[in-house]
Amino acid sequence: MARGEGKGESVARLSNQIACIKYTLFCFNIVAWIVGAGLFAFTIFIRAEPGFDEWIAILDVYQYYIGVYILIATGAFVMIFSFLGCCSALMEHSSALYLFIGTQVFLFLLTVIGSAILLDYSTMNSSIQPLIRETMLRFIVTSEHPHSSAALKLIQESIGCCGADGPNDYMVMRQPLPLECRDTVSGNAFFNGCVNELTWFLEDKSIWAAIMAMILAAVHTCNGVLGIVLVQALKREEEAMNRR
Repeated sequence: MARGEGKGESVARLSNQIACIKYTLFCFNIVAWIVGAGLFAFTIFIRAEPGFDEWIAILDVYQYYIGVYILIATGAFVMIFSFLGCCSALMEHSSALYLFIGTQVFLFLLTVIGSAILLDYSTMNSSIQPLIRETMLRFIVTSEHPHSSAALKLIQESIGCCGADGPNDYMVMRQPLPLECRDTVSGNAFFNGCVNELTWFLEDKSIWAAIMAMILAAVHTCNGVLGIVLVQALKREEEAMNRR
């Protein structure tokens, strides 16, 4: 009798542990869904922001959108898989939980890769800067052409910068310093080049998307670990029930 009671207490304890893990996993999936929805909305806004696509086209830096597209897909997948994760946890179905663990590994890799690519094409000393520099220098060399002149005017007036790395770019290339390179109040040339100014402009947008992606990566890690623990607990519970 005491032995049976001991087994019963063991099964009850396992059931309580499973319930605790299950509802913790449920809460983590809700957090993942909320952050994933925020990431999806924010990256969609970046891609669809009025006028932003024009800047990307002028600078010819469409590589910036690679990371944005990956994070858009990540946000959509997170919302779908988080819902399925909640269902698999509540049903206590081992096969569904194994599938859920696999999706968490996939989403972890997707968030890390997407944020890494985004930051590699939007931060200081990243791959985006040589591309912007090349485009700006090409505009300066061909500044007598209407298209190049208009692009330089738009960039330098809007951002408050001059040349690729500063006003010396015009002197080196023996081109006249345009009026839009000068401060309208002091008349002095802008000190900062457009490469750094444009990179800071892109970085301000990308950093928030990368932060949300890293939060998701941490949540996916927790979800994967909790999923494995829950599967093992369910196996132990099943073995304990069979021994009774």
